[in-house]
Amino acid sequence: MATSNLKQTLGDLNKESFISLLTKIIGESKFLQNNPPELIPEEDRVIKHVLDCLLPYSTTIGGPLIVNHVTYFPGRGNLIVEYPGTQPGKILSFVGMHMDVVTANPNDWDFDPFSLSIDGDKLRGRGTTDCLGHVALVTELMKRLAETKPKLKSTVVAVFIANEENSAITGVGVDALVKDGLLDKLKGGPLFWIDTADKQPCIGTGGMIPWKLQVTGKLFHSGLPHKAINALELGMEALKEIQLRFYKDFPPHPDEQVYGFATPSTMKPTQWNYPGGGINQIPGECTISGDVRLTPFYNVKDVMNKLQEYVDYINENLNKLDTRGPVSKYILHDENLRGSLTLTFDEAMSGVACDLKSRGFHVLCKATEEAVGHVKPYSITGSLPLIRELQDEGFDVQTAGYGLMATYHAKNEYCLLSDMCQGYHVFTGIIAQLED
Repeated sequence: MATSNLKQTLGDLNKESFISLLTKIIGESKFLQNNPPELIPEEDRVIKHVLDCLLPYSTTIGGPLIVNHVTYFPGRGNLIVEYPGTQPGKILSFVGMHMDVVTANPNDWDFDPFSLSIDGDKLRGRGTTDCLGHVALVTELMKRLAETKPKLKSTVVAVFIANEENSAITGVGVDALVKDGLLDKLKGGPLFWIDTADKQPCIGTGGMIPWKLQVTGKLFHSGLPHKAINALELGMEALKEIQLRFYKDFPPHPDEQVYGFATPSTMKPTQWNYPGGGINQIPGECTISGDVRLTPFYNVKDVMNKLQEYVDYINENLNKLDTRGPVSKYILHDENLRGSLTLTFDEAMSGVACDLKSRGFHVLCKATEEAVGHVKPYSITGSLPLIRELQDEGFDVQTAGYGLMATYHAKNEYCLLSDMCQGYHVFTGIIAQLED
C-alpha cells in the first residue's frame, strides 16, 4: 500500500475513544504508584482496560490481533499485541509504555491526580505524560489497525510493560520478556521506545550510578575539637577530592556535542545525613549520598572502579587531605585512631546512544518532521531503564514520547491532546515509511 494511502487509511487519532480510555486508565493511577515497599504498582488494572479495547479484535474471535498477556508476578502483567504482516521477519515495534506511575500527594496538587480532568487542550492527571498517555495512544493505534485491516508487509507489535525501575519486585517486565525470548523477533526491525517527551527523537540518555559515602570520625565536645575527628569536615574534604578526580578522569566527551547533550557527565551529592546531636557536639559519623550521571560514551563499571580507587587512596593518605583550621585533623595519633570512608553503590544503569545511521532513526526523524513540522533530536543525562540492555542484545532502539518534559514526574502533571494527536501521526508515518 502506498505511503499516502496507508496514512489516509489510518487517519487521525480518535480523540473521543482516546480520552475515554485514558479516563479509565488514569482512574487506576492511585493503584499504579511505584514506591516500594509501601506502594507496589498493579499493572493488570491497566491491562484490563486495554484488553477491553483490543480483545474484540483478537484472533480468538476472528480478528487480526494476536494478544498475549504475560505475567511473572500476580497483578503485575505485561501485554504483547501483534498486528501480523505478510512478509516473514519484517517487523517494527512500539515498546516501553510502562503502566506504573510515580507517587502523587493530592494535597500538593491543584487538581485530583488520580482522575483525568480536561482544561482546554490539557489532559491532567498522574501518568498523562509518563507514561499512561502513551499506553492509551498506542492502544488506539493497534485498535485502528485492527479496524481498518490494511495489508502490511511488516508485523506491527506493541509491548506494554510492567516497570522494574525502583521496584522491590524484579523479573516482572522487559528483562523477563527478553530472557524468555518473547521479544527476540523484534530484532528484525526498529524498536521505538515510547517513554520520553516533547515530541522529538531522544537520541541519547545518561547512565546513573547511585552512590553512598559513609564517613566515620570521632564524636567529641565542640569545645575540645583537637580530641575529635569531625566527620562532616572529613566528608566535605573527601567529597571535594573525589569530585576533582572524577572530572579529571571523565571530562566532556567529543561525542556529547554530536548527540546534543546539554551537560557532560556529573558526579555530585544530593543527600546528607547524620545521626543527630547537640550543637556543641562534633559529629562522629555522617552519610553523603548522590549519583553519577554518565553520558553513554563512558563505561559504568569503569567509573565505579575509579570511584572506589579514589576512596581507597584517601583512606590510605588521610594526612594529605586538606583540613579545616589549625586543630582540624583526621588522624588522632595518640589514640591510634583514624577517620575512614566506606563507599557503596545501589543498582546502576547504563545510558544509551541511539544508532544515528539506522533505518529506525531516519524514519522516526522523517515522520516527526511531517507530523510536528520540524525535527530536532536531543539528548539528556536523565536515565531510561533497560534500553541500553536491549541495544546490547541487538535491538535497533530509538526513543520518543509525546508528553511534556516540563511536567514529567512533577506535581500537576498534564499532557496536551494536540501533542498526542501528532504522536499518532508520527506512528502512522513510521509504519507507512517502512512499507516502502
